[in-house]
Amino acid sequence: MNTKTATAETVAKDILPLNGTDHIEFYVGNAKQAAHFYQTAFGFKLVAYAGPETGVRDRASYVLQQEKIRLVLTTSFDPNSEISKHVHLHGDGVRVLALWVDDAEEAFRGTVERGARPAQGPTTLTDEHGEVKTASIHTYGETIHTFVERKNYNGVFMPGYVPKQSILDIEPVGLKYVDHCVGNVELGRMNEWVEFYEKVMGFNLLLTFDDKDISTEYTALMSKVVSNGNGYIKFPINEPAAGKKKSQIDEYLEFYKGAGVQHIAVATNDILHTVSELRRRGVEFLYVPETYYDDLFERIGKIDEDMEDLKKLNILVDRDDEGYLLQIFTKPVEDRPTVFYEIIQRKGAKSFGKGNFKALFEAIEREQELRGNL
Repeated sequence: MNTKTATAETVAKDILPLNGTDHIEFYVGNAKQAAHFYQTAFGFKLVAYAGPETGVRDRASYVLQQEKIRLVLTTSFDPNSEISKHVHLHGDGVRVLALWVDDAEEAFRGTVERGARPAQGPTTLTDEHGEVKTASIHTYGETIHTFVERKNYNGVFMPGYVPKQSILDIEPVGLKYVDHCVGNVELGRMNEWVEFYEKVMGFNLLLTFDDKDISTEYTALMSKVVSNGNGYIKFPINEPAAGKKKSQIDEYLEFYKGAGVQHIAVATNDILHTVSELRRRGVEFLYVPETYYDDLFERIGKIDEDMEDLKKLNILVDRDDEGYLLQIFTKPVEDRPTVFYEIIQRKGAKSFGKGNFKALFEAIEREQELRGNL
């Protein structure tokens, strides 16, 4: 495994300064019902809305927030729109990974000059609360990155949206921020997209996992992790590798009909509380056999959490040179076996749970077999 870390000099010369993830927008078949799911199951609060009542005639969008995580769920009313075509082809899925910047025009100009394919040129949206500037470029599949500059805006989300609260009494589950977003790409295209992030967006190659690191008896995959200069944005990129049977990446590509966002990792400061709440609210997680915990302390060393609590909730643990992390993965949250979530708590560790790969992918294979897709 090759490991690189961004140095202070690298950060100082960051060609695309990013402040973090601004929002993640899903194109969905029924935004109102999807918003209900994310409120009741994941503890997000409804904060803004755009639709016919606000003068938007062709779509409805619901903005949900929990701490620094902001999701936008959008449905089109026009069956011939790009949104409807996206949903028809992919099912509910991530269309926009929006990045918070200080200068959207400069971010767009620089990335296009370095080879990015433009999706939408610089646009300024205004209302009584100020202005938001946006611009977008294409990345893998039909996913786009939208640069969002909001330093001159103090509204709820952006112009075109109005504040909206649900009548539901929603309690957050402790989710804090987006830790990383994982993309699945076609066989042979991982390095192409890693190079895109390095050359076009100034990211650094952080980690490399090959099929020796991520494999089981039946399936394998390759993965590389890229990160921006300050480390706020991390994108692992996966591609399938040769195996005896169909890998989870192959299954995703087959059902999503191409490359796209596979999972979103969201951070918590108390994974025991967060996962307990999510389970209580009906969120389903992958199952890892209890034998995983038999030699946990020998593999991981001393940790703060009680083994029985972890075993009861089926939470995985891994350690690197800087500490340890706790993680668990939901089952797909769509009917298609595509998008899912990772819940992660970092206690110093900067890695991605390499020690859990085998147990995790065997758990995924069990689900694939139930679906008849292994």
